[in-house]
Amino acid sequence: MKNVTINTLQRNKISQEKFSVIAAYDATFSRLINQAGVDMILVGDSLGMVLQGHGTTVPVTIDDMCYHTAGVARGNTHTMIMADMPFMTYSDTASAVSNATRLMQAGAHMVKLEGGQWLCETISTLVCGGIPVCAHIGLTPQTVNTLGGYRVAGRGEQQAQQLIDDAVALEQAGAQIILMECVPSDVARRVDEAVSVPTIGIGAGAHTTAQVLVLHDLLGLNPQPARFVRNFMDGTDSIQGALKAYDEAVKDGSFPEEKHTFE
Repeated sequence: MKNVTINTLQRNKISQEKFSVIAAYDATFSRLINQAGVDMILVGDSLGMVLQGHGTTVPVTIDDMCYHTAGVARGNTHTMIMADMPFMTYSDTASAVSNATRLMQAGAHMVKLEGGQWLCETISTLVCGGIPVCAHIGLTPQTVNTLGGYRVAGRGEQQAQQLIDDAVALEQAGAQIILMECVPSDVARRVDEAVSVPTIGIGAGAHTTAQVLVLHDLLGLNPQPARFVRNFMDGTDSIQGALKAYDEAVKDGSFPEEKHTFE
């Protein structure tokens, strides 16, 4: 199979073909995800909750992220790897350049940052230096303590327009993917229509170019799954079957369903 690159994903956006993303953290699952035909692996700071048992992603360090990114890269054959920049590792441009460099050298093909227009200068610097960037808007889990909990973002016209304005500005700064988390489906559609780069959704409805779920969630290992999660182990007898079912459901548009979305 050919390597998935940012150009591959941009062609998906242009042709309106869906692509699939799974958040995973090690070489074994990286190999299985590659075999299933999934297009991108997100080495997410969600590992702080999924693997380390923390209540938030805030305790995750850049060393943690580099360790798991390197593991995923060793199991990878052709899938694109995106790595999260953890809490406060990109609070200024110099820190962002240093920490993003570490993730790229560990095996990432792209980094992901949470935030709005305040990130524009940092994103521009990273992209000019050869580091592709995904901008994460909507619910941004690293700011959970400021938000006062995990809340749907973009409800109400003022908040919706802010998300659209942020996405447009971030694309203009050089972001090559926009990821939206826990955003009303119609707002995600408006964001997707406002930008020319691919969009990835999690709890953002069916109108984005791609969908992402955490590996452990789609395998039914979370005893209290979020509304936007579907257990893809149902109806299959193997992990590999579940991974393939997820990939196919994203690409044929049967996931997410209305029950997985917010209004």
